[in-house]
Amino acid sequence: METQQALSALAALAHESRLRVFRTLVQAGPAGMAAGQISEATGIVPSSLSFHLKELNHAALVSSRQAGRFVIYVAQFGAMNALLAFLTDNCCGGNPCNTVRQAPCAAAQAVSTTLED
Repeated sequence: METQQALSALAALAHESRLRVFRTLVQAGPAGMAAGQISEATGIVPSSLSFHLKELNHAALVSSRQAGRFVIYVAQFGAMNALLAFLTDNCCGGNPCNTVRQAPCAAAQAVSTTLED
């Protein structure tokens, strides 16, 4: 991923509604969701939702396909993984890292244990 692509993706995700939409689509998986379902799941009114979906599409984080009279939106997992790889490319000075989820949890647990003592 190039720096400009990463900036575009991060800018698109740097809005509460767009982040909520993207996370909802990630949870939906490869099947995606119709715009009406996304609106219901996120509480974003359809007129605003279309703007946010356009921004996510422009950043290549979602794609859409026609399914009868519905438009189905799908998170682009390849783009998401490319962004994560870009962000962690030089992680830990070239040393193997813990997984993203384990490291913060382990650190938080250590702090919590220390505070309880």
